[in-house]
Amino acid sequence: MTILTSQRDLEALCERLKAADFVTVDTEFMRDRTYYSKLCLIQVADDDGAVAIDPLSDGIDLAPFWALLNQSPVLKVFHACRQDLEIVYHATGQVPAPIFDTQVAAMVCGFGDSVGYETLVTQITGGRLDKGARFTDWSRRPLSQRQIDYALGDVTHLRKIYEKLSARLDAAERRSWVEEEMTLLTDPKTYEIDPEDTWRRVKFRSRSPRYFAQIQAIAAWREREAQSRDIPRNRVARDEALLEIAAHTPDSAEALDQVRGLSKNFGRSRSGKALLEVVQRTQEIPKEDLPEPPAPGRRASPGPVADLLKVFLKLRAKESEVAPKLLASSDDIDLLALSDDADIPAKHGWRYEIFGRDALAIKHGELVLIPNGNRIAAVARNEL
Repeated sequence: MTILTSQRDLEALCERLKAADFVTVDTEFMRDRTYYSKLCLIQVADDDGAVAIDPLSDGIDLAPFWALLNQSPVLKVFHACRQDLEIVYHATGQVPAPIFDTQVAAMVCGFGDSVGYETLVTQITGGRLDKGARFTDWSRRPLSQRQIDYALGDVTHLRKIYEKLSARLDAAERRSWVEEEMTLLTDPKTYEIDPEDTWRRVKFRSRSPRYFAQIQAIAAWREREAQSRDIPRNRVARDEALLEIAAHTPDSAEALDQVRGLSKNFGRSRSGKALLEVVQRTQEIPKEDLPEPPAPGRRASPGPVADLLKVFLKLRAKESEVAPKLLASSDDIDLLALSDDADIPAKHGWRYEIFGRDALAIKHGELVLIPNGNRIAAVARNEL
């Protein structure tokens, strides 16, 4: 059983890992009952093997491991690392660096959109994963040997996957493409949630400024409540309850208790009193100071131009062996079809060189798509 449960062993491990060129990292966590992910297991591997760290063990202080992730120059290799980095950020206030995400690298190397770890294990290493412990409660102790072996598989195969993808990136001179994506993943703003913006999660139709102000204030209250109590936001109040409160603006504990979806006697609780204060303050906002509701989410139809650009996206992605999603999303295509000035990733950097520039040329008829045997080709109009 390769699992560390003592502080001394953890410190010795982290001291050893400081000398590595790169380490592979993964985490197991639970989030169904909490706002923030509950870290249950950490897996890490280097040339000397893979080890699991039990963060739930008595007396374990993860400071040496956080230092390895956040402060050491060792490259940290993850697969689909956004949730892993979010855990570290909320635990330490820092985002690990430098990092390498094999899912992003695989997309750059032509393995398709959001390629899964199991696919890479099969296609790159020829190995197989034991799926038996995939759906498990990682917070329960003791962990079985099968659980630990399953978890360690997420970092042992990852070493070979990284080495193979790294070689392919260097051969194709595309390492900078992955590094550009890592800049976004290591930006703290990626993991910050501003309660004042969470009204955007709530679907509502009313165009009343007063109603909109209530939605903004109540959604922000819910988010802060969920964060402070570390519970899912829907455990505080569901969207339906927020909509009803905004519409009827209850002014007493009794009135709040009549809102469907809130717990019994909620109006008399600390949270209920705080919510009533939020509703009251919003009711007192002068009419001229009320926020203007956003315009209805309608935009002009991108029409057949977008369809043409999507065909070209598939063509260029196949030619360059890059996942289409990494070049441009469906929404990006629609925005580009509507405006040359659309602020989308495909208008910048390597994406522009591969796709964006020619996409604009196709939009304006300077390039045309024509059949070429059983394929499609992009040809300059003046060459026809």
